[in-house]
Formats: sequence, C-alpha cells, structure tokens
Amino acid sequence: MITLSIPHRLCFPPTTTTSSPHSQTKPRTVTFQRRRRTTTTTACAASENPHQRQNPNQKKQRDSKAENTADGDGEKGIDPAGFLAKRGISHKAFAQFLRERQEIWKIEMKLAYKVLKDMKDEILKRHESFMVLASGFELLGMHRHPEHRVDYMEWAPGARYCAIIGDFNGWSPTENCAKEHYFGHDDYGYWFIILQDKLREGEEPDKYYFQMYNYIDDYDKGDSGVTAEELIKKANEEYWQPGEDRFVNHRFEGPVKLYEQIFGPNGPQTLEDLPDIPDAETRYKEWAAKHGPSPTAVIDSGKEYDIFNVIVDPQWHEKVRALKPPVMYWFETRKGRKAWLKKYSPGIPHGSKYRVYFNTPNGPLERVPAWATYVQPDYFANSAFDCTGLGLLVFLEIVHSYAAADEMVGLSMFDGSNDCFFRSGKRGQHKYWGTRMFKYGDPDVLHFLLSNLNWWIMEYQIDGFQFHSVSSMMYTHNGFASFTGDLEEYCNQYVDKDALAYLILANEILHDLHPNIITIAEDATFYPGLCEPTSQGGLGFDYYVNLSVSDLWSTFLESVPDHEWNMTKIVNTLISNKEYADKMLMYAENHNQSISGRRSFAEILFGELDKNSHHYKESLLRGSSLHKMIRLITLTIGGCAYLNFMGNEFGHPKRVEFPTSSNNNSYLLATRQWDLLAKDGVHRDLFSFDKDMMKLDENERVLSRGFPSIHHVNDSSMVIAYIRGPLLFVFNFHPKDSYDSYSIGVEEAGEYQIILNTDEIKYGGQGSLKEDQYFQKTISRRVDGPRNCLEVSLPSRTAQVDYFIAVTFQFIPKDHMSIIVMQSKH
Repeated sequence: MITLSIPHRLCFPPTTTTSSPHSQTKPRTVTFQRRRRTTTTTACAASENPHQRQNPNQKKQRDSKAENTADGDGEKGIDPAGFLAKRGISHKAFAQFLRERQEIWKIEMKLAYKVLKDMKDEILKRHESFMVLASGFELLGMHRHPEHRVDYMEWAPGARYCAIIGDFNGWSPTENCAKEHYFGHDDYGYWFIILQDKLREGEEPDKYYFQMYNYIDDYDKGDSGVTAEELIKKANEEYWQPGEDRFVNHRFEGPVKLYEQIFGPNGPQTLEDLPDIPDAETRYKEWAAKHGPSPTAVIDSGKEYDIFNVIVDPQWHEKVRALKPPVMYWFETRKGRKAWLKKYSPGIPHGSKYRVYFNTPNGPLERVPAWATYVQPDYFANSAFDCTGLGLLVFLEIVHSYAAADEMVGLSMFDGSNDCFFRSGKRGQHKYWGTRMFKYGDPDVLHFLLSNLNWWIMEYQIDGFQFHSVSSMMYTHNGFASFTGDLEEYCNQYVDKDALAYLILANEILHDLHPNIITIAEDATFYPGLCEPTSQGGLGFDYYVNLSVSDLWSTFLESVPDHEWNMTKIVNTLISNKEYADKMLMYAENHNQSISGRRSFAEILFGELDKNSHHYKESLLRGSSLHKMIRLITLTIGGCAYLNFMGNEFGHPKRVEFPTSSNNNSYLLATRQWDLLAKDGVHRDLFSFDKDMMKLDENERVLSRGFPSIHHVNDSSMVIAYIRGPLLFVFNFHPKDSYDSYSIGVEEAGEYQIILNTDEIKYGGQGSLKEDQYFQKTISRRVDGPRNCLEVSLPSRTAQVDYFIAVTFQFIPKDHMSIIVMQSKH
C-alpha cells in the first residue's frame, strides 16, 4: 500500500471566553459538526381529516417525493435525489432550467444507486460484512502466525505461480512458494504461502501441532511447570459432566458395538464379504423401536457424501451450549518469545528484504507486495509518523483517484496482466498524467482500496482523509473539461458510475466503522451533492476543498501584471458555491505549488531576486506584502477551515521534492529550512505575521462566524472590504496608489481599532500608519449600503483588520443638556 502522505496544518474555530482583541483563550478541543441521525415519525394517512382540503401543489409535491423515495433503493428515508429539493433555488432562470433537467438528473442518480446496490450485493456474497471487507490488511500481506510460522497472502489473478524471494532465502523463486493442494491458490486469484520457522539443531519438535507462541512477551506461560496434558485433562474435567467425555476417550467403542450388533462377533472381514446393509435411517428406526430414541444418534440423510444430521436431546443440547469453552486453559499452553527463539529460527527474520515473485504468461516478474505495510527504497532513511499528544488533528491526503505507472514499486502490471488493479484500454490511463486508473467496480480492487483506508486509521489513528483529485476518477475525461454548472455535465456519458459508487461506499463504511472520522474531497468541478448525505443522493463527504483559489493565486502571481489583478474575480473565486460555504475549506497554496515540481509562491516572489539590484528592496517589499495579503484574505473571506502546507507560512524558498530518479535521488529538497526562522529577514517576518494571523482567528473566532458580508469590491481602486462578526477587513491590492481617507461602509456606528496591519515593521512592512491612525470613528454617511462609514488610510499593497470596540448613542436628560456616552460593545 503506497499512498501519498502530506502534512497539513488546519486552523479551525476555537472556543473563547470573550471577544476582546486582547482576550485570553482557554485550551480547546477541536470539534467538527457531525451529521446527526434522527428518527422521525410520520402521521398515518388514516388519521388525517377526510374533509380537510389539500392544496393541489402540496399534494403533487408529496406524491413526487414519495415516488422518488420508492424508486430509490426501497429503504425508509432514502431519496437518491433528495438534496435537489433541499437546496432551494431563488434565481428564476436557473430554477426553470433545474426543473427541465431535474428528471434526467434523478434518473441518472437512481442508476448510480443501482450500481452501488449491485456492488454491495456482490461484496456481501464474498465477505461476511463491510467491516471484513475493509479489514483485508489483517489477512493479506505478511503476518506472523501463532503456530511458529509466517503466512503470506497476495491477490494476483493473472499469475500462474507465486513465491516469496528475499535475502533470507538467497532470492530463490522455488524455496518458499504456494503449494499445490495446500491452500495455495483459489478461484478468485488469491495466493497463500506458508514460511515455516526452522527447528534449531538439537531441539525436539513440539508435541502438539497446535502449539502456539506469543512473540511479543518474554514471559513463557507454557513453561510454568504444568504440562499440556495436565491442562487438557483439567479442562476436560471442568467442561464435561461424568460420562459425557466417553466418546473422546473411547472413540471407537460405538462403531465396534454397532458392527457387532449388525454382523455378530465373527462378521465379515473384507468389503467383498459384506452383505447388503439397510440404510442408516432404517437401521436407526429398528434400533430405536427396541431401545428408545438416542440423544446422540447420527443419520446421513441418504446422501452420497458425508453430511450428517445429529439428533440430540434438547435439554442436553442447551446445557452444552451454555458451557463456556475452557479458553483460559488453552492460553495457558501458549509459550513466549524466549521459548520460541530457543526452539526455532524465524522462517523470515525481522528486517529481511523481500519481494513477491510471479510466473506469468509474459514471463517471470518481481514486485513489491501490494499489501506491504513498510516499504523502503534503498536510498530512503528511516522515518517516523511527526503528531501524537500535541492536540493536533492528523489528516492523510489519500490518492485513490489514480496510481503510479511504475511496475516495480507501483501496482501497474502487478501480476503481468494489464487489468489486475486497473482498467484496460484507454480507460486505464489518465489522459494527461500517464498514471493508471483503478477498476472501481471490481470487488477485489474495492477490497484493497477500502482496507487501505481502514489500515491508516487502525495503524496510525489518523483523524481523517483528504481524497486527492476526486474529479480525476469521477469522469472519464479525468475532470479536464469545461464545467458551466449545467447539471447534465454531472450525469452524462462521461461520468464514471463505478467511481461514484466507490466514493459513496468509502464514506459510508468509514463513517460507520469510525463515527468521528472526517473526510474531505478535493474536487475542482463542484460536483452537486459532494457533501450531502449518501441517503439523499450525495457522496457523503464532510468537507470539500476549493481548489480554484490556489489556482487563481498561482495564475495571478505568474502570469498577470499586478495592476491588472481583477478584484471581482478574486472575490467570486474565494466565495464560489455559497450554498456549501459551511463545508468549504481553502488554502492559498496547494500541493502543486509545494511538492509536485511547480514553483511555490515564495519561489515566484523571492526566488529570482538579486540582492545587488537597485530594485531589490522594492521587489522584496512587493513579495512580502502580497504573501501576507493573499493568506489573510484566503483565511478570512470564506469557508470554515484554512489549510496550510508546512513551511509555506514563512515563505519557504524552495518546494518539497522527494528523492527520485529525476533528481538523482537527492535529499536537497526533501526538507524544510527551519534555520531561516532564527535569522532576521523576510522569512522570520512572514512567520511572525502568520502567528498573529492565527491568533486573530483564535481570539475572534473568525472561521466560526458564518459567511462574511462583502459590501465593497472596486476594480478601479483595487480595494476589497467585508465584515465578518465585529471585524472589518480592508485590502488595497493597488501596486502604486495609496489612499489617505478611503470611505468604507459599516453598519455599526462607533469607534474601530486596527488590530492587525500587514504593513507593520515587525512583519517586514514600512510602518506607514501612525499610532493615532489605528483608531477611527464612524461618520454618519451611507456608503456601500451600510448607514455609516469609516475613512481609513490605505497604503498600497496593504491590508488591515479593524475591530469594532465601542458604540456611540445620545440621549437628552431633563436638564436638556446633551451627553455623549461611549459604551463598549463587548
């Protein structure tokens, strides 16, 4: 299981005791809103007033809803298109369009759910439960068995022969292989290999074939001085009543007596001498007529094969069923690690290097095992998974949307066939990236992928997954198409129904097995219902990432001159899809700028600066200013969480790049230069700003305050302003123009204080604002819609956060003297 693991830092709403700019925060537990499962009651139709008139439109809506529910998968509360009715559309033109397309959409969603239902039925034919399906890692791969051996299981339906090769057996393809007629290979393509521990010289084999060993503990219960025979005798004495163990101690007594009853003491001695024998049922009836019914009689039902019905006394049967097996005595026979090492040498020693060997129609192959839990290329150093006990949520960016085309360390051509894990033909190749596309409708591929998800949770106790690039898997065009918002784009022939069914199944199983798990979708197409419940036609994700934000900033920084930046486009991109704003996560830079070979923002802004240039200070100021402003507006304008790739917060000068053949396996870019924070300069300044920006969210609960009121977007002045809670955010992106008294509308009259300013000297700014400019009083003049306004100073390429600290009101006392009172808002 080779998946991409990327460290994230997430900022979520804290819990505070007060909202003042200097308030102290209490230690908090980060929680997510969970979908609550509720049980509702529906009034019986017979209880309705028969004389009550019904609104025809209401009746039509109810009938339509009932029809949709019935046409789903037949379960109560299931509506494959339910979220369409849930999301109200107020735009008349789009509402009309939705009505025209809604029936097509419902039909397609029902077809997708039929695919999902058929997939579930096929899975449950082969697996006891979905828990078993998602726990393949407990069986497949390499596992030490208590009976002094190692078991290895692999899925390779296209292979003809399977063996384990490694340094422990001289890389021999014949030493440890799947045996014929030894559970070696089944009809589904699973191979099973047993690597027996080797008995050391001078040691005697275990007396009992079922002797078990505890490989973890050094103590040896089995060497306590009590022999296995004594324990077995004691267990039998406790378990059986007197006489009930007679068949155990004298197992041939019954057949001998039966033989004598039928043939006499001198009966036939060979098969040829046997006369015709009545069937068992006839013989039993004759015997029962003389002796009465037997509590332990066995009848073979007249079948040619050996299937028997055991007739027992009901009271005796219930008594035996009530007994608890003597498991504790069985455990007492287990021996410990020291006893095992004394008697055996491991069949495959710890730390051994190994691969799986296949013989295929195309010849022999060596592969890295698909279910391996630890894979280490020769040039990789040991590493540990950096985040327990620190109060952090750990999310893994899981890549199930495609896989590497590498045939040695990847899964491509794993068993020599092109369609083992992946689709064949063009559907098996990503159109632009050259990667392989999984065969999501195959039960064994689902077994692998779902077990992979569950393994990360069970092994490392991670808190959630970010599903990487789900648009690559949901469409046959891999998401590389123009999406206009037409619903038909999400239900046409380019939609991969198997992939949708897999995502639904993955979310259902993850949330059922681990109720607190969090799933995040990385989707650039804004798939409708992405974060809706699966019971209502959605895919079941908890949150989604707005990918267009990082693409916008990257394009602006690399391709658009500063004076041509469009404020309207910035705002529309940052607040796109308002319906799902409570599910939206954003980051300024994504992995493309961080680890996929492209340039990070810091590389774009600072990478080509020449310290000897006359424009060095000006260019450094530009880069520092834009770096801070981009992060501040991305964090505060929308969404309920903010993601950051480690190191980007202080403008790390280089991207992350793991050792590969393309960089000669170099570690040069595989680290973060934390030493930059110990030196004065732009990186330390950016880090200081980021810390204070995080404190702003912790103190003022920015992310938990709902969607902001965006009331000022001016493309000419390049100014953006919006209000979120008691905070006013103002950005001046103009590369040259500064404004001394720029009017910004505010609803609340009173006094405002600047609590965060990107232009402060400690953040690498110029410190243009004076101390008295940090406090502003409102003017009673309607601007941008609100009743009042502030006239603020806005240096070019700066942003500020103003905090509403006091309200002003006037009253006239009895002596008719006017008194102005300043009262704290909080």
